[in-house]
Amino acid sequence: MKLLGSHPQMLLLIVALLLPTVAYSETSSGPVSARDVVKKGTIEGGVAVGWLQGEDVLRSTSANRNAVYVLPRIGMVLTDELGSGRLAGNLEVMVEPLYARYYQPFYASAAGGSLMAKYNFLTFGRWMPFIDIGAGMLWTDLAPRIREQSTPFNFILQAGPGVQYFATQQLALTLGARFHHISNAGIGERNIGLNSVLPYVGISYFLPR
Repeated sequence: MKLLGSHPQMLLLIVALLLPTVAYSETSSGPVSARDVVKKGTIEGGVAVGWLQGEDVLRSTSANRNAVYVLPRIGMVLTDELGSGRLAGNLEVMVEPLYARYYQPFYASAAGGSLMAKYNFLTFGRWMPFIDIGAGMLWTDLAPRIREQSTPFNFILQAGPGVQYFATQQLALTLGARFHHISNAGIGERNIGLNSVLPYVGISYFLPR
């Protein structure tokens, strides 16, 4: 973990290792389109790895907060196609567990999960931009050793954009970034909160209905 922590460029290495998967542009059945794959009832399963960078928001939280995140996911598309034009898409709900290993300001762990709502834009061929937003809970032994938080149990709020590239009819490379907030919602004596940016890369497998 120390290697990942000291070199955020490891995310780029992961991308490079995944590129051979997406090196071709056609499948034996013709061009791939997200609209043909991601329909109501489709199941998405996958995993992502992210690098969390703390942000000093209004000088209330420290930027000296860094971690490597592992984010498995499983979701289901709940709606038929909504909207029209470039905004046409559908709504997916995902369960996303997490494990994080902090290496700044000291070594610590976090584990928990979130319920995420994800809107998939379906009109860009094999590229599928998306926006997701969600909330969840986690336990971490960062607290009470940091000034921002006083309780090991905390809540998560997060949201951000991303894009998925369909290498095949079912396999997609995922790139994204989120604003990531951790707070104990006032159940402890200190609750400044931790605000961070969380870029991530991963792969997903789509199982059509």
